[in-house]
Amino acid sequence: MNIRPKVIVSIAAIFAILGLAEVLVERYIIMPSFAELERADAGVAMRRIQYAFELTLERLGVLAIDWGNWADVYHFMQDRNSAVVNADITASNLREIGVNLLLIVDLDGNVVYSRLADLPPGQTLDLAARPSLPAQFPWRANLRSAQPVKGLLPTNLGTLMLAAGPILDGDEHGPSRGMMILGRLLRAAEIRNIAAQAQASLTLLPAPALPRPDQLTQTSEVTHVDRDFLDIFGHPIMTLRVDVPREITARGRTAVGYASACLLAAAVIILILLVVVLSRVILNPLAVVTRHAVAVGEDKDLTTRLDLERQDEIGVLAREFDRMVERVAASRTRLVDQSFQAGFAELAKGVLHNLGNAMTPIGVRLASLAQRLRSAPAADAAQAAAELQEPGRSADLKEFLRLACQEMAVTVQVAQDEVAVMTRQASVVQGTLAEQLRSARNEHVIEPVRLTELVAQSLEIVPDACRQRLVVDTDAVRGLGVVRVARTILRLILQNLIINAADAVRDAGKSRGVLRVSAKIVHEAGGEQLHLQCADDGVGIAAHDLERVFEKGFSTKSPETNHGIGLHWCANAIGALGGRIWAASDGPGRGASMHLMVPLANRETAPLAGAA
Repeated sequence: MNIRPKVIVSIAAIFAILGLAEVLVERYIIMPSFAELERADAGVAMRRIQYAFELTLERLGVLAIDWGNWADVYHFMQDRNSAVVNADITASNLREIGVNLLLIVDLDGNVVYSRLADLPPGQTLDLAARPSLPAQFPWRANLRSAQPVKGLLPTNLGTLMLAAGPILDGDEHGPSRGMMILGRLLRAAEIRNIAAQAQASLTLLPAPALPRPDQLTQTSEVTHVDRDFLDIFGHPIMTLRVDVPREITARGRTAVGYASACLLAAAVIILILLVVVLSRVILNPLAVVTRHAVAVGEDKDLTTRLDLERQDEIGVLAREFDRMVERVAASRTRLVDQSFQAGFAELAKGVLHNLGNAMTPIGVRLASLAQRLRSAPAADAAQAAAELQEPGRSADLKEFLRLACQEMAVTVQVAQDEVAVMTRQASVVQGTLAEQLRSARNEHVIEPVRLTELVAQSLEIVPDACRQRLVVDTDAVRGLGVVRVARTILRLILQNLIINAADAVRDAGKSRGVLRVSAKIVHEAGGEQLHLQCADDGVGIAAHDLERVFEKGFSTKSPETNHGIGLHWCANAIGALGGRIWAASDGPGRGASMHLMVPLANRETAPLAGAA
C-alpha cells in the first residue's frame, strides 16, 4: 500500500477513535450528568412542595392561634354562652378562611363546640361527631401546656389538615381554657394550589403501609419523586408525587446531537484539510521524489533532475538525490569513456599482436627469397647473352647460358613456391584483420543525454587553442531535451568537428569565430532521426571538395599537421551507427556546415552496424 492511503487510513482511524471516545463520554458522562441534574431538580421540586405544604399548614396554624386568642371564645369557655359564638362563627366565615372543621375543646379533651363548613351535602366528619377527643389522641398533652400544634389526620372524608392553638383572653394572656382546632380537607383544589405555589406537577397517591424514604424513579420522559407524609399518630397518611419532565435530558440530547454533528462535520473538514495539507506539503512532493527515483532506476535516465525549490527536509532530500544522480551520471560517463578507450586500446593490441605473429613467417620467407634472387646468376646470364656473338666462345657461352637457365628456372620455381606460401600467409593476415573487424562490431552504449551537455563534454577535450579561437553557440539546442544516442561516439565526432571549425576560422584569418550548433528531430520511415548541424564562419569549402572531404587522406590543411583521417573516421563512425554525414558550404570564405543524421534509440542499448 502506498503511503497516501496509509496516512488517510491512519488519520481516519484516529478520528474514528476520537468519535468513539466522544460517544462514550456522551453516554457515560454527559448524559448521566443530565440525569443527575434532573434528579437534583426533582429533589428541589419536592422540597418546594414540602415547603408549600408546610406553609399551607403553617397558615392554618396561624389561623388556629389567631382564632384561639379571641376574648369572646375565652368568655364562652367560662360561661358556655353559645349565642355569642354562633353569631361570630358562621359557615360563611369558615369558607372565607378555607376551613371545613372548627372544634373548641376544653382542657379535659371534651368537645365544647363544633362547626362544619363547605362539605358535600349529607356528609359529615367523624371527628366532629365525637363528644371528646380520643383517649390516645396525641394532642391531649398540648391542652394543658397551651402549646400550638398542627398535623394531618385521616378521616372518613379524606386527609384532614389540623391546626390547634390555645384559647387565650385576646391579649395572648391566660391561663389557657382549652384549644381551638381548625381543620381543612386536603382536596384536589388544595393540591393544585400547593403545586402552583411550588411551580411543579403534583399528584396525590395512596399511602403505603409502612413509612419509607423518598422514592425516585425515571422514565424516558419524566422523573418521579414520591414522598410519604405521616399523620399525627406517626402512620403514613398520603404520598405526594412530583413529576418533573426530563427537559434537561431532552435538551441535552438535542445539544449533544448538535455538538456531535458539529464535531463530525469539523472532523470531516479537518480530515479533508489534513489530507489536502499533507498531500500538498508532504505526500505530493514525496510522490514526485519516489516517481523520479523509480524512473531513474528503471529507465537509467540520469539527465533529469527534480529541482524542487523547497527549504524543508523533502527539499534537502531532493537536492541530495539530484547531486547523487549527478555524481552517478558523471561516474558513468567516465566509465563509458574509459571503457571505450580501453576497448580501442585492447583492439589495437590484439590486431598488432596477431599481425606480428602473421607477418613474422612472411618476413622470413621474403628475406630468403631476396637472398635466393640475389644469388641467382641473372647478371652473368645477361653478360653471356651479350657476348654470345663473339667468335670462338659460342659453344662455351651456350653451355653457360644453358646451365644458367636451369639455375634460373630452379630459382623461379622456388620463388613461385615461396610466393604461393606468402599468398596463403597474406590470406591468413586478411582473415585475422577480418576477424578483428568482426569482433569490433560490438554494441555501443546508448545513453540519454542533453545536447548542450554533450557539446560541453566535447569542448573539454579539444585543445585550448581551439577553444580560444571559437565561440560555440548552443542556444538552438536548449529546448530539445533529452535524446538517446551513442554518447561516446557522438562526443568524439563533435570533438573532430569543433577542431576542424577552429582550424577553418584560423585559416580564414580570424582571431575568433563562431560555431553554431542546432538540432531537431525528424521523422523518417526508419524511425526518429536526430538532425545535428554545426555551422562555422571559417574559410569554407569549395563545391568540388564537398564530397571528397570525407575521403581517407583528403585534407586541405598542411600534410605536416593533418593526415586527412578525422572526417573520414567521423563518416565511418556515423555510418556504423546507421546514420550519415554530409557537408554544405556557399563557397570559399563563406563558412561551412556539417550535417549529421543519427538514428535515435528507444531502448537503453542498441547494436552498432559497423566498427569505428
